Amino acid sequence: MKKILILFLGFLFLLSCNRSSLQLSDEETIKLVFEEAEFSNESYEILRYLTEHFPKRLACYPQGGEAAKWTKSIMEQMFLDNVFLQEVDVMNWKRGEQEIGAIKSNGNAINVNVCALGRGIATEKAGIEAKVIEVNGTEGLWQLTRDQVQGKIVFFNKAMNPALENPFQAYSEVAGQRFIGPVLAAEYGAVGAVIRSLTTSIDEFPHTGTTQKVENDFTVPSVCIATKHANLLSNMLETNPDLTFYFKTNCKNLPDTVSYNAIGEITGSEYPNEYIIVGGHLDSWDNSPGAHDDGGGCMQAIEVLRLFKKIGYKPKRSIRAVMYMDEEISQGGGKVYAEQAKRNGEKHILAIESDRGVTIPLGFTIDASPEIINKIALYKKLFEPYSVNMFEKGYGGVDIEPLKEIGTPLLGLATDPTHYFDWHHCGNDTFDQINREEMQKGAATMAALIYLVDKYGL
Repeated sequence: MKKILILFLGFLFLLSCNRSSLQLSDEETIKLVFEEAEFSNESYEILRYLTEHFPKRLACYPQGGEAAKWTKSIMEQMFLDNVFLQEVDVMNWKRGEQEIGAIKSNGNAINVNVCALGRGIATEKAGIEAKVIEVNGTEGLWQLTRDQVQGKIVFFNKAMNPALENPFQAYSEVAGQRFIGPVLAAEYGAVGAVIRSLTTSIDEFPHTGTTQKVENDFTVPSVCIATKHANLLSNMLETNPDLTFYFKTNCKNLPDTVSYNAIGEITGSEYPNEYIIVGGHLDSWDNSPGAHDDGGGCMQAIEVLRLFKKIGYKPKRSIRAVMYMDEEISQGGGKVYAEQAKRNGEKHILAIESDRGVTIPLGFTIDASPEIINKIALYKKLFEPYSVNMFEKGYGGVDIEPLKEIGTPLLGLATDPTHYFDWHHCGNDTFDQINREEMQKGAATMAALIYLVDKYGL
């Protein structure tokens, strides 16, 4: 009797490890995905290791390439069907030594926190010191004459609007001063530019980002300044408009270099040349561990494959997790991936990107035809038990955008954006800001939708 009981228990164990072999309903399969994600911490701990051992993962830095190779080794340990690196030419910008910034007024110097912008140029070796003219964004500069700006440092101090419900809208309204501000300042005869960090948080973290790269470097040296210090500079200008600002940057633009996308795949059982993509970008700014932007999104993509293997789901179509490289500066990884997919004749029926922070998932924004959007929205009822209810037209993602050229529907995982710009592009984007349960729920949300699209197609 004891032997029979042991055999029976063993049978139940095997059955529980491969519940997908039973004819589960869609509701049951999705529940299984969410339950497995809820109690797992594997991808969360992998993210911890990534942020602690590979911070400053800018694509052109050695640690960017090393992070890609390490991520490949992680996926190889999952016994996926195919794991490989995809070579990518990336723009090569190096920050150099730590930047220096100071407000100088009435014989006193107050040090402030600044950082250079990606693709920006260095100051002279001694740095730059000049009077400051404050403007409310690029539109504020357009209201001035060249004589008013000539020889000065332009201080772009337009703040993100904290009253807007969508922080991404607030970001888009002011991001132009960072991207094109230094070039406009050069056109007005300025000697430098200081840009208010793009965050609603009032803190001492300077938030970096990319500035426009133009021929012959017709731009000026520029830095982003922490919001707390931007407010200080603005207040001091009111009482002493003749104060000066000093800053020194040491960045360089060098010839392109090589890095890698890291890709893992479960090959489809029926349609192996039809692909569903889930991914994020592995590179992060060199002033940040890049936990939310976008190490967490990458680990969510890997988690999707882990979930499928854990529950024993064998997809009809090939499911790829793609860790793109070079999203932050020149988007080389996404472009190369799409080019090779087109060259290889691969049919990509769906692409999902997680690059809005790994906070609580709200649903998806969809860049596709109305017919595709309506079809995906039909699945909304299956997600209601998990409070995932956004299925609406919107943007997919920077890295997957090039796939649109070959007709791929693009989806972005929409997450709670409340605090995203507290972390974005700055030293505050650390592992301790990650909530494991929210990160796992986001991965399960993407896995559930991929399961449905894989099963029923589009």
